[in-house]
Amino acid sequence: MNSIQAANYFVHFNANCYTNLQEHLANANYSKIFILVDTHTHAHCLSYFMSNLQTETPIEVIEISAGEIHKNIETCTGVWNALSELNADRKSLLINVGGGVVTDLGGFVASTFKRGISYINVPTSLLAMVDASVGGKTGVDLGTLKNQIGVINIPEMVFIDTSFLNTLPANEMRSGLAEMLKHGLIYDEAYWKKMIDLSNFTIEDLDALIYDSVLIKNTVVTEDPKENGLRKILNFGHTLGHAIESYLLTHETKEALLHGEAIAVGMVLAIYISNKQEGFPTEKLTEIKRVILDMYGKVLFEDADYEVIIDLMKYDKKNSHGNINFVLLNDIGAPVLDRIVPNTTIIEAFDFYNS
Repeated sequence: MNSIQAANYFVHFNANCYTNLQEHLANANYSKIFILVDTHTHAHCLSYFMSNLQTETPIEVIEISAGEIHKNIETCTGVWNALSELNADRKSLLINVGGGVVTDLGGFVASTFKRGISYINVPTSLLAMVDASVGGKTGVDLGTLKNQIGVINIPEMVFIDTSFLNTLPANEMRSGLAEMLKHGLIYDEAYWKKMIDLSNFTIEDLDALIYDSVLIKNTVVTEDPKENGLRKILNFGHTLGHAIESYLLTHETKEALLHGEAIAVGMVLAIYISNKQEGFPTEKLTEIKRVILDMYGKVLFEDADYEVIIDLMKYDKKNSHGNINFVLLNDIGAPVLDRIVPNTTIIEAFDFYNS
């Protein structure tokens, strides 16, 4: 369990990742290295990462504010200006050390600065390790609308050091687990069953599940890097999940959700819709709802919320020709694409979630 071959790059794990990083830096002849962190990873992760970074190449650190609310073009402008002021050129390297906001935004900044410089992702959150850092999707939000601006551009490498997870609070760990649960639901029922039995877990067990989760995502992405078909299955739970996340991000009275927490809600809703439209087994619907609510608790939705959330779905990236396209399931591991769902069924799904 050392490395995974992705499309033209490697995902390296734990013990061997820094050795591979040193070799890469020694051979690549970068003019300068820039390390992008946010306020959290600057405080909790940077010194450890720097202690494992041995290179003669000059290094500069650029810090951004932490949080999804700062994943926007304004933050990108700040980083682009910093790169210019620090004399970055087209042979510079940007290393993104952080969670999904840092890897998404940093990848986008690198992909667009001087028409593209190299970048490496070093994910420090569980969500970034199993999802955001892998696959080459980069981008930022447009207001509260998730990931509306971006490009697909693969990194030079991804380095996953699970010791960074020791710095995460419990809610951030749960956020990452949602994407791992999703990988089981869309791809592998045996993996789903492993994920729902978290009792007596060891660090070694978690490392193995992270590796398997990355392997599932990489298998899908490698087959369909531009999201023309199969890769769409990775959006399961995201059509409603992203709308819920956007809605709550700036709501005056309701508490915002982390990405994985919103996707967990979206998956319960999508499983209900799958049951109604695709014949997904009812007994598995009941089990999935129980597992997710036990892990994440229940978010209170009121009738007044439904219309706004449904309206926000029109901005989903999977939509085409005026249609809102859902990823649904015939069964665990049997996804179906581009399904149209009437609003009445979506409202029924919220009622099911609330019941």
